[in-house]
Amino acid sequence: MIITRSPLRISLGGGGTDLPSYYLEHGGFLIAAAIDKYVHITLHQTFRREFLIKYSKLEVTESVDAIQHPIIREALRLVFPQGREPDLEISSMADIPSGTGLGSSGSFTTALLQALYTLDKQFVSRRSLAENACHIEIDVLKEPIGRQDQFIAAYGGLTCFTFDSSGQIHVEPLRASQETLVTLEDNLALFFTGFTRSASNILKDQDTRSKQKDASMIDNLHFVKQLGFDSRDAFQKGDLGRFAEIMDVHWQHKKKRSIGMSNAQIDEWYEMALQNGALGGKVIGAGGGGFLMFYCENKTKLRHAMARAGLREVRVRFDFAGTTVVSRS
Repeated sequence: MIITRSPLRISLGGGGTDLPSYYLEHGGFLIAAAIDKYVHITLHQTFRREFLIKYSKLEVTESVDAIQHPIIREALRLVFPQGREPDLEISSMADIPSGTGLGSSGSFTTALLQALYTLDKQFVSRRSLAENACHIEIDVLKEPIGRQDQFIAAYGGLTCFTFDSSGQIHVEPLRASQETLVTLEDNLALFFTGFTRSASNILKDQDTRSKQKDASMIDNLHFVKQLGFDSRDAFQKGDLGRFAEIMDVHWQHKKKRSIGMSNAQIDEWYEMALQNGALGGKVIGAGGGGFLMFYCENKTKLRHAMARAGLREVRVRFDFAGTTVVSRS
């Protein structure tokens, strides 16, 4: 039996500039942080000629081609040449449900690939793991998504990603003091809105408009990319108050990308948070639901206000391990 896990993530600046439709023309930059909420994959070799696959559904099939889950099907095709697939039971479990803006699809793909490579006794680097996960989701399955989720899941930590117009992706740890990182971890607060959504549906509009060279979309992403650089500068200087201000500016501009980014209820909760101690915040991920994230130096008042509004807080710490093999027997 093999058990792997990949961390979920939060975006700290520049989100949205990792879509190929944008960065292959203009270059992209963002900062992401892996958190201690995970997607787990369990693999078990069986003695029957079949695949038993457990996720939100249950599949039993005798061939890879008949597997309905697209990522599992394509991951098996990638790792095992046709006719060499083992008989497997594959199960997945996540600490946070999908569709909540924390990059669960990328985490799922990297954890699954790591488990399959481990089963096949193949060593794979963090970069190759991330690139292969991107290949499955973006190149094979044609999802209109970016590349940060797979990379931060593989690498972990608080990490800066530079996306060159050549297609190269540069990975560098965020250079901030230990005191700044501890304070940031202590002062971030995440609240579940109760709304889930498909990131692909929201990002498809951004992807299409970027490919069409829509001026308003491109200008918006240029501005957000600069905010990513500004956030990095704030972290390096230990100025977390400035980071909170940038988050608020980012959110106001992010909402302009699509009418699906927010709704009246999310806007009301956001304003309530600012009135109860939050210095800045945003909806994590593609928008439209999932988690509201705030920076707040005294979270007691904020927690009480959000609890009265019916929002559940999820407390997180940073993960520095990335995708790992938890158990092998």
